[in-house]
Amino acid sequence: MKNKTVVVGMSGGVDSSVAACLLKSQGYHVIGVTMQIWQEENPSLTATEGGCCGLSAVEDARRVAHQLDIPYYVMNFRKDFQRYVIDYFVREYRAGRTPNPCIACNRYVKWESLLHKSLAIGADYIATGHYARIRRLPGGRYTIGRSDSLRKDQSYALYNLTQDQLAHTLFPLGEYEKEEIRQMAEQARLQVAHKPDSQEICFVPDGDYASFIERETGMPEQRGNFVDLDGRVLGQHEGIGHYTIGQRKGLGIALGEPVFVVKICPDTREVVLGKGTDVFTDHLRAELVNYMAADHFQVGQRVTAKIRYNHEGAPAVIHSVGDDFFELDFEEPVRAVTPGQAVVLYNEENILGGGTIV
Repeated sequence: MKNKTVVVGMSGGVDSSVAACLLKSQGYHVIGVTMQIWQEENPSLTATEGGCCGLSAVEDARRVAHQLDIPYYVMNFRKDFQRYVIDYFVREYRAGRTPNPCIACNRYVKWESLLHKSLAIGADYIATGHYARIRRLPGGRYTIGRSDSLRKDQSYALYNLTQDQLAHTLFPLGEYEKEEIRQMAEQARLQVAHKPDSQEICFVPDGDYASFIERETGMPEQRGNFVDLDGRVLGQHEGIGHYTIGQRKGLGIALGEPVFVVKICPDTREVVLGKGTDVFTDHLRAELVNYMAADHFQVGQRVTAKIRYNHEGAPAVIHSVGDDFFELDFEEPVRAVTPGQAVVLYNEENILGGGTIV
């Protein structure tokens, strides 16, 4: 789009690099930006291959911007990342919930903070390499639709964006498959064409959440009891931050049969264990609601509800609604509805809205 300026969040990966390349080819004035969010530049942590915010990511993004001949900057968002992502992550785990830091980062850092700075320097849009599509509905509201590549679809992690944020956002990869994106990167001779995708949470690259929380707070995890559904003590656990609903592996307790985490009780520091059938439910309640295609939900409304990033979605009916909550009944029981995770409601391919499972 001639005379339109877009700031592309460049993580140093192939997706955001091709996003910048595509937008430039479409006539936008493209500015590349990498968000510096690490709290300390520890090379052993931040230079991991495929990471989205480490030292190697900055260098890869800088090289791509040079190849594309676009301006490139590194912006410091450490304070926002600490407040909205790390502090939230620690607080939720210590409260016995399982947070989704990527959703928080998208809403409050990648969009709220980056968009604010981008508009302040005269940009019209921001863009990322997410696999999703923005649609404007006949009534004027914006929503996010699933990517054409359902295998890579990232709409779930974007459900919490506001109408204003969506009005100033571009997702140039929404109509492509991952293999096509790598082919485009090869054709453009981008050095990141075959760079592996980032898999872990960027600030916990070793996946040891409990140890990260201990280091962040300076407070060791407090041990507690494993109990059964009737409250009988089965043994001791290492601290509630080590566990999530539905977990079977890594419990550190042998009971002669497979057991699963059914509930986490932060007040008593108990982790409730049960059978595989005990982690299924046909009901949930969500709060902190964000509306997207819809500006409200209706009792009796049929939706497809997705309860975690890699969940395919399940048919459900809205059971009750309030000022900032809704309750769902699933047509068939679903596994491991987890407090702290998001539930995102779809109508066919579009996001209606969503909330945080409580």
